[in-house]
Amino acid sequence: MAKPVLSFLFIALSFSMLSCTQPTPLEQALIDAEFEVKKVLDLADEHEVQIRYTQIRRGENNLPEFTTYSLFEDSETYFYPASTAKLPVAALALQRLRELQAEGVAIDRNTPFHIRDRDNRPIALKDSTALSGSLSVAHLIKKIFLVSDNDAYNYLFDFLGTDYINSQLRDKGLKETSIHHKFLFGADNNTTWEYYFLGKQDTLYKQRSIKAKEIIKNGNLKKLIKGVGYLDNNTLVNEPFDFSKKNRISIHDLEGILKRIVFPEIFDSEERFGLLEEDYEFLQYWMSRNTLESNDPDYSSDPDLYDSYVKFFIYGDQKGMMTDKVRIFNKVGDAYGTLTETAYIQDRVSGAEFLLTATVHVNENQIFNDNIYEYDSIGFPFMAGLGRAILNYERNGVNQKK
Repeated sequence: MAKPVLSFLFIALSFSMLSCTQPTPLEQALIDAEFEVKKVLDLADEHEVQIRYTQIRRGENNLPEFTTYSLFEDSETYFYPASTAKLPVAALALQRLRELQAEGVAIDRNTPFHIRDRDNRPIALKDSTALSGSLSVAHLIKKIFLVSDNDAYNYLFDFLGTDYINSQLRDKGLKETSIHHKFLFGADNNTTWEYYFLGKQDTLYKQRSIKAKEIIKNGNLKKLIKGVGYLDNNTLVNEPFDFSKKNRISIHDLEGILKRIVFPEIFDSEERFGLLEEDYEFLQYWMSRNTLESNDPDYSSDPDLYDSYVKFFIYGDQKGMMTDKVRIFNKVGDAYGTLTETAYIQDRVSGAEFLLTATVHVNENQIFNDNIYEYDSIGFPFMAGLGRAILNYERNGVNQKK
């Protein structure tokens, strides 16, 4: 049976008053949240809700200080991270370029490249969304953040290979993360394509196909098996859907990946991505753009790619309402009825800043792959309302200090 969350929050407040302690900032913010948030929290177990909110306060020399509060966070309970898996892959692609440069390979994020299979058949030779017409790591990363492009992720995923991705994340302390598949039906996730980085007249670097040595499968997590059925080639299979071989990121690690990109200086060197300041600036810039803030690639002619297309918190249930007064550095994911986001949010009017990471599941019929999910009626209003609740709480706190 689902837990009556709002009742829990009110009980927590009453107990706090009796014991002369204060409710957590997250509890307080949620009590003042919109109805769309509260009705999901009343069925938090059914909707597999997990929330992680980190306050940021500036201390001596303007250094950030972090205090984290969470609700229903459970690293042992699985949720499908969907396109949030693209966030670490984007950072690791830039890291890999720096490693190759250190080995004397004269390529960078703007160097054009071709992708072929092991039999030299073309996989991708150009990018029609780029003004140059060329594939490049930089342009693929832009597309990952602007519209969460699957091909862009797939190309960078195979540039790295699963052994590199997962060993690097583990070495950085992200032990509740495993990224081991592309977003491509029928893909070989264990054998990569071949990459040819091109100069004006010759090949600057050829990366041959990489065969994975480690085959990863999720361990003994709760809720790896979900629902009552799924569609397979338009045929209903009346069995639960198995996520044991799908990507995994806990909300703890998801926030940790974001913090390593936005606040790398707070981590020891071995926990950081191997990037230069210009790489961090590049990632931060593009992850904070909305879909329409680019002319290369340019998505302005596609009405389905509105400004808040990949910004769920605060604006996810609105279109054409985003403003530069609130800047969101984030990555979202949505698939199989699960919406997830991790974000660093700046309110440039009040000066408030905070981290917010959350996931919610909306699949009333418990059938997967049928594309019948309650994103618009439940999921997006919850995520947007959650973001607004925390933003309003932060603004009130900042204003009270003035």
